Amino acid sequence: MGQLEDMDTFVHIVDAGSISRAANQLGIVKSAISRRLTELEHRLGVQLLNRTTRQSSLTDAGRQYYEKAQEILAHVVELNAATSCAQIALNGILKISAPVSFGLLHMAPAMNEFAALHPDLTIHMDFNDRHINLVEEGYDLAIRIAELKDSRLIARKIAPIRRLICASPGYLERMSIPEKPEDLKDHHILHYTNTQSTTWHLIDKTGHEHAVALGSKMVANNGDFLKQAAINGLGLIYSPTFIAWDDIKSGRLVSVMEHYHCRELNAYAVYPQTRHLPQRVRKFIDFIKEKFGGEPYWDKY
Repeated sequence: MGQLEDMDTFVHIVDAGSISRAANQLGIVKSAISRRLTELEHRLGVQLLNRTTRQSSLTDAGRQYYEKAQEILAHVVELNAATSCAQIALNGILKISAPVSFGLLHMAPAMNEFAALHPDLTIHMDFNDRHINLVEEGYDLAIRIAELKDSRLIARKIAPIRRLICASPGYLERMSIPEKPEDLKDHHILHYTNTQSTTWHLIDKTGHEHAVALGSKMVANNGDFLKQAAINGLGLIYSPTFIAWDDIKSGRLVSVMEHYHCRELNAYAVYPQTRHLPQRVRKFIDFIKEKFGGEPYWDKY
């Protein structure tokens, strides 16, 4: 095992937070990871990690080595990428997390296309609306639709996310068309629960924000379920256009109160800033950025 490989193993241990998690992510037995770390410390003549049975922490020497090791490994990746042919086949494992609805509706077709272009890649997809810990769980990147707050992550904007208030034509004929925020109190609301808020925030043409707290007729943690409930005439949804666009286009749903808009959200590709970015991850981010960037196709209905 060469020094670069030992260095990379050490960085993996620090990023993962423990030898056990690093072993799981690398697909190597824990004893082999421990042996590599011990050999590296013996070669350097210093202790890099304070180790206990449950966790490990960097020594002062370990922190300095970790920071320099990141730089060296990043330079190696860049050198290899610059030297290699631009059409070189991508390989290895690409592990991605994406929200359920956006992932299945839009990421899945894009992933199939990317996989066909790079048949030597092994792709692990996780469709999940929870915010995973990328480093601890060993993901290369995640697609997130949010106002990002985690400063430990690097984010590249993939696409803008618009939201509309929608209902079926039959529901609006039966219940009337709302025109202003206060009208919503007389309507059946189908509410998405993963936003950690029971309030709809609507901004009028003057820029004034209306915070509308609503009682909900139905709540669910899946936007596709709520969309189908709206199509069935059960109430109003406040839906991203990437979910509702096809049904608005077909007339199964009608958008209302279009003179109001919501706080801006975006879809981002996020990845840890503590790791050099493999070529396969760079290429994938560039691919979906080109696929969804600008005005995404779901906003062209």
